Parts: sequence; structure tokens; C-alpha cells
Amino acid sequence: MSRVGKNPVPIPDGVEVTIDGALVSVAGKLGRLDGRIAPEVSAALDDGKVVVTPHGEGKRARQMWGLARSVINNMVVGVSQGFHRDLQIEGVGYRAQVAGRTLTLDLGYSHRIEFPIPDGIEITCERPTAIRVAGADRQAVGQVAAEIRAFRKPEPYKGKGIRYVGEYVRRKEGKKK
Repeated sequence: MSRVGKNPVPIPDGVEVTIDGALVSVAGKLGRLDGRIAPEVSAALDDGKVVVTPHGEGKRARQMWGLARSVINNMVVGVSQGFHRDLQIEGVGYRAQVAGRTLTLDLGYSHRIEFPIPDGIEITCERPTAIRVAGADRQAVGQVAAEIRAFRKPEPYKGKGIRYVGEYVRRKEGKKK
């Protein structure tokens, strides 16, 4: 039995949830998100909460039960509070800045990297070495943060590169003389 799936998703004030078969739409102050749930489960509104139930006792139905509940919960939290990932840049001369809908990165290459900011995502740089990726869609926020980090992953010898805030980079010992 799914420990995650059996908990109903509470709907906070200011959030509107509509369920039309397998399509779940959530609207709130930060936008509107639409998502599909697997055919092995169904969702229903019950007294200000979304309840997800499986259609059987199979392994896939139990897996989709917890997944569907988590996806719906992430949509509700996303349109009411939003999600964010913080990145930090380590390295001499490495910096980032936002101009319009473009993130410009100087990462020690012979050229600047121009990253267009996708719709539904907000990127801010309060310092030249700090990047905050925010938005209502948790998957999109994580994906954009991973794409930015992939431009220059942290290397183990000097620790230079882009890393998540709080990420531990395992350091290696350099050459010996």
C-alpha cells in the first residue's frame, strides 16, 4: 500500500483545482498548471482536498498512486508558493548576469554563454556569483537549474564551476612534486 498516495492533497485558499478525467488543472496566484495522471489511478475532489485512488492492486497501480498524488501536490504548492533552486558560481572571473530574458554567463571559456530564459521561469542574480531559478512548475525549475549547472560542472581539483547551494564537491589531491 502506498504511504504517499493514501494522504489527500489539501487545497489552500486562493487555489482552484478542476479534474476532468485524467486531466488535472490547478490555478493560483502564480499561474496555471495542467497535468495528466496515469490511467491506473483516478483523482476526485472531496471536501477541499484531492483524493487519489488506484484502480486495482497491481504493482503499477500502486506505483502510479503515489506518483499521481505527488504530482498533484507539486502543482498545488507550485501555484500557491512556487519553487526555487539556488546556484552558486566558484572561480576567478566567473560571473552571471540577467539582461531581459537572457542569462549571460562568463565561465572561463573563450566566449560568453547566452542562455534564453524559458517561459514560466524567473532567473535573478542578486550577486554576480549567485543565481536563483524560480517558478511554479517544479520539474521545469529543476530542469533549467540542471541545464545551467551543466555549462561548467564543479571540478574536483580546485572546486571551480557552478554548483547547487549546499552541494558538497568532493575534492581530490593534486599532483605531487
